[in-house]
Amino acid sequence: QVQLVESGGGSVQAGDSLRLSCAGSGRTFSSDPMGWFRQAPGKEREFVAAISWSGTSTFYADSVKGRFTISRDNAKNTVYLQMNSLRPEDTAIYYCAADPDGNYYYTEAWAYWGQGTQVTVSS
Repeated sequence: QVQLVESGGGSVQAGDSLRLSCAGSGRTFSSDPMGWFRQAPGKEREFVAAISWSGTSTFYADSVKGRFTISRDNAKNTVYLQMNSLRPEDTAIYYCAADPDGNYYYTEAWAYWGQGTQVTVSS
């Protein structure tokens, strides 16, 4: 079956970096945009970043712009999220998504989701 599997989460201190990975299986995502969302306790899932199928276009939430970088390796069917200068407010479960139909910023647009990986940033 089609799966997206995230990895790379963990517990870090404010100012540290983490790199999340999301590997697809069951089909190729090389022709689809891919993205990252996050959900903090008690809050709705929110858009973090997205990348076009070719990798030439990227989009970021204002809250992470300049600190996070999304990239992809289509040969590995994988998308990455490099997170630098992490802050306590970045603490959340981070989800990978693929194959949107509509506005990237809305969760409803995305067809495939991973199970999530926890990122905890302490001050």
